[in-house]
Amino acid sequence: MVAAGILLSRLSGLVRQRILSQFLGLSPAADAFNAAFRIPNFLQNLFGEGVLSASFIPAYARLRAEGREEDARRLAGAVFGAGSLLVAVVVALGVTLTPWLVTALFPGFHGSQRLLTIQLVRILFPGVGLLVLSAWCLSILNSHRKFFLSYAAPVVWNIAIITATLAAGTGRPLESIVLWSAWGAVVGSALQFLVQLPVVLRLTPGLRVSLGRGDPHVGRVFSTFLPAFFTRGVTQISAFIDGILSSLLPAGAVTALSNAQTLYSLPVSLFGMSISAAELPEFSAAAIGGESAHGMLRERLENASRRVAFFIVPTVVGFAALGHVIAAVLFQAGRFGADDARYVWAILAGATIGLLATTQGRLYSSVFYALHDTRTPLRYAGLRVLLASALGYLAAVQLPPALGLAPRWGAAGITAATGLAGWVEFVLLRRSLSARIGRIHSDPGYLARLWGPAIVAGAVGWLILQAADTLGPQPRAVLVLVPFGIIYLLGTALLKVPQARGLIDRVRRRA
Repeated sequence: MVAAGILLSRLSGLVRQRILSQFLGLSPAADAFNAAFRIPNFLQNLFGEGVLSASFIPAYARLRAEGREEDARRLAGAVFGAGSLLVAVVVALGVTLTPWLVTALFPGFHGSQRLLTIQLVRILFPGVGLLVLSAWCLSILNSHRKFFLSYAAPVVWNIAIITATLAAGTGRPLESIVLWSAWGAVVGSALQFLVQLPVVLRLTPGLRVSLGRGDPHVGRVFSTFLPAFFTRGVTQISAFIDGILSSLLPAGAVTALSNAQTLYSLPVSLFGMSISAAELPEFSAAAIGGESAHGMLRERLENASRRVAFFIVPTVVGFAALGHVIAAVLFQAGRFGADDARYVWAILAGATIGLLATTQGRLYSSVFYALHDTRTPLRYAGLRVLLASALGYLAAVQLPPALGLAPRWGAAGITAATGLAGWVEFVLLRRSLSARIGRIHSDPGYLARLWGPAIVAGAVGWLILQAADTLGPQPRAVLVLVPFGIIYLLGTALLKVPQARGLIDRVRRRA
């Protein structure tokens, strides 16, 4: 259900990106719009889903597992009240400090581009406050095992942006189009919160909003909130550093990096986040048993890791070998051309280095959160950011001239550096968690049964591409990507990979 909701959300997001690319291409106005989105999204990610999931869901799910429904409702009302107050203050400060934020975070922007970015950020900030409240709804729904709605809700947000962008029309200046898109995002934020609220209220009858003074359960949530807040903050700092580095590169790098991030964040969300989100309430309930439950935690983690790997391994091969086909079918239209698709492919290929580590790391962090340990992920996230920043600067700014490459190709170095740092973080998380709950077993034979068919599928896709390279983006994508997926699925099924056989069985039952 999580994956289905995320899939709908991400598909609508891809449609949004395609329409924006069609109208804006890799223009300075597009760079300003994508840069402006990063600043308020920092608030959403910092106060929203990741932090609330780490701090609120374990406490709320535990109360419900113990049959203390009234205490759980009281906790939900207190988190909503205190969170709303905090977000309102931060949004007000953000709107006031926007010029300084833009100068600090995008030093490569000057003149009219900088002024447009400031205007866009001030429009977007209030809407992000509503998205944080949507994250509160998501936490409630997930704890009640209502997974689909909360992850599908961003569809209405994307539809609002798409509608506003199309309403602006092609006859307007690019600066006017991005302003319309920004106002569409604000309207969409309100809709995303409102579509979830009725279900949340039905699940929490008698909910009363408060600040939770003196409630020990609220104290526990906020004691874990701060480390989770800083962990998420460190992660967001990493994203901002990527933005800062890309703003130092030639025009178009910020938007190309944003398009690539849209693509490689899809499998992270669709498989890594969906499985982690579905498992977090189960991890939290299992953790009630203390050390006696560690075997159950290990078993759930190992099974979830195999499920994640089944989907991520072919994604890595597909992005690395056929990324330009994917970028072209999704973005190539209007001002966005074939050369732009190849540019996005290079950035996407750099991201594949750490894709498996990033998705697996989400699972390991979820187990730490279920154990009410948010400090360990914080330490390793901080180390990852420091390493990614140092390597990113060298790869983005210093390496291209040394290799005789055009500066624009430094954008691929940013994602490659982040991927390498992601592996360091994953290894540290795995080692620490093994010391905490016992040795976590890996299965090299299982991974070999995934990589083999994926590589064969990639090779076949590449051969088909050579014959179909003169076709348009849509027919070429169908001829290349459909056989790629079929070969991987059948190959893993023949090698008796349980996830492949289960997927085929579900298709057969539906047929």
